[in-house]
Amino acid sequence: MSTKILIVEDESSLSKALKDKFTKENFEVLLAEDGQKGLKVALEKHPDIILLDIVMPVMDGITMLEKLRLDDWGKNVPVIMLSNLSDETKVEDSVRLGSRHYMVKTDWHIDDVVKKVKEVLG
Repeated sequence: MSTKILIVEDESSLSKALKDKFTKENFEVLLAEDGQKGLKVALEKHPDIILLDIVMPVMDGITMLEKLRLDDWGKNVPVIMLSNLSDETKVEDSVRLGSRHYMVKTDWHIDDVVKKVKEVLG
C-alpha cells in the first residue's frame, strides 16, 4: 500500500512540482489549495503525513493545524510546515501545535522535502 501525503499549498507551480516528485517516489498524493479544503481532505482521507503552507487564502495553515489538532485522528498526524516566512511567532505557533518541522521555502530544494518526509515517516 502506498503512503498517502496531503499537500496543502496555494502556489500551483510548487504544488504541481511537489505532486510530481512525490508521485515518482510512489506516494499517493492528495492536493488542496487552501486550509479549509485541506482540513476537509485531511479529515476525510486520513493521509499519513501533511505538508502545510502557512499563508493561503480562505484559511491559513496555522488555523488549519489548530482545527486539525481538535480531531481524534488529526491530533497525531505528522505535519511539516512550508512557508516563505521565517517569522518567529509562526514558527512557535506551528511547533506548539505539534508540527514536526518548519521549512522556509527559500532554504530548500524539492529533494530536501522528500527526504524530510521520509525521515518523519521513519
